[in-house]
Amino acid sequence: MLSKGFIFEFNGRNLAKIGVLSALAFLLMLISFPIPLFPMFLEIDISDLPALLGAFALGPLAGVIIELMKNVLNIALEGTKTGFVGELSNFIVGSAFVMPASIVYMRSKNKQNALYGMIVGIMSMTIIACFSNYYLIVPLYSKAFGLEAIIEMASKANKLIVDMKSYILFAVIPFNILKSSLVSLITLLIYKKLSPILHM
Repeated sequence: MLSKGFIFEFNGRNLAKIGVLSALAFLLMLISFPIPLFPMFLEIDISDLPALLGAFALGPLAGVIIELMKNVLNIALEGTKTGFVGELSNFIVGSAFVMPASIVYMRSKNKQNALYGMIVGIMSMTIIACFSNYYLIVPLYSKAFGLEAIIEMASKANKLIVDMKSYILFAVIPFNILKSSLVSLITLLIYKKLSPILHM
């Protein structure tokens, strides 16, 4: 049975926490960097970290709201270079990570469940990223840039990428596993120390 914290209470204190975590997520979103073998438009950042911390402390809904707000802030303050498609993708896969991770954790709040939750979150994020990229995100990008141009750009980073399926296999899957694993590792290292503050 899920704890009472599954859906957080809408009060001033919790909304303030969500606001702070959303702002922090937005700032972390600005710090991104490319990595070898991945297309240059796939950059690593740890902006899902505040959302996961918030989801663990306040519940899955809080995590999803933080994912939404960081992208809204990014659009409002930085604009969009992708016609909102990049922000949509970030919200979808980020929510697919923090929601199942926190649902598992909220069943019994201990380190073991946190680890299990993050493993489930990593798997969920990766699977959802595959489907969203294949059926939604890349088709939306293709309308603006053309599928061939996207695959060609990806192929420059990794010669194994020659079509949509190989893009999913050699870019989307390892990228999302790497990104969510990095966030999970940092969360394991800092959550216990930050937990008293998040539960104030």
